[in-house]
Amino acid sequence: MQLNDLNKLTEGFGSTDQMPVLFVGHGNPMNAITENIYSKSWTEMGKKLPLPKAILCISAHWLTNGTAVTMTDKPKTIHDFGGFPEELFAVQYPAPGAVDYAKMAISSVSSTKVHEDFEWGLDHGAWSVLKNMYPKADVPVFQMSIDYGKSPQYHYNLAQELAGLRRKGILIVTSGNIVHNLGMMSWGGKEKSFDWAIEFDAIVKKAIEDNDPTTLIDYQKLGKIATMAHPTNDHYLPLMYTIGLRSKTDTFEFFNTTFDLGSISMRSVIFS
Repeated sequence: MQLNDLNKLTEGFGSTDQMPVLFVGHGNPMNAITENIYSKSWTEMGKKLPLPKAILCISAHWLTNGTAVTMTDKPKTIHDFGGFPEELFAVQYPAPGAVDYAKMAISSVSSTKVHEDFEWGLDHGAWSVLKNMYPKADVPVFQMSIDYGKSPQYHYNLAQELAGLRRKGILIVTSGNIVHNLGMMSWGGKEKSFDWAIEFDAIVKKAIEDNDPTTLIDYQKLGKIATMAHPTNDHYLPLMYTIGLRSKTDTFEFFNTTFDLGSISMRSVIFS
């Protein structure tokens, strides 16, 4: 897209106060329909946030070769899981799409080609959270995929190109988990969280407090605790977008700081 085309596209979208950026630990899909501390906090967060013109969601559950954004007017609700009650599969989140804002996101990125996608909708990393934050489903939503073949540094850099969206009324919600090891989950509910999980969560917390993106980007240098916290890094990469979008003037607040099932950190953070 040429500069003139970009200017024309953004002319119709007036500047706003800088919108917040959230990293949300979404955890178990049942959180979408279960009244618990996590869903309650999402509901309260939705009441506190400034009303966005649109929401951009970057979820651990849309992994692609290359980067894409959804361009559908009516994104479908994707039930990308198995083995859960029919009640969860019956959930629909009929938020409208945000095609014009998706085009703006594409035009913001010059380092790589961002593809238009007409097939994806809203996966559970998006709708399980948004269903509680915006239960009326009246805010337009679009998703950006995660190029799974790229490094954390790549995603951090790409996020910085999206920073201007925050002043166009777009709320950016990234969705994953700071610790996510499904193979080590404790289903009894009473088991203590693992030491390696607590340690990794604490390192991430301190790096955010210290505004130290290097530690977060190079997390694999932590060795075994990093491997245990993330056998695969799909749920970690959304955090790279959050810290990449952090501005010098942002304050931060943690919420949902507990562990679920022993090996899933639900720690979430808002920059505003």
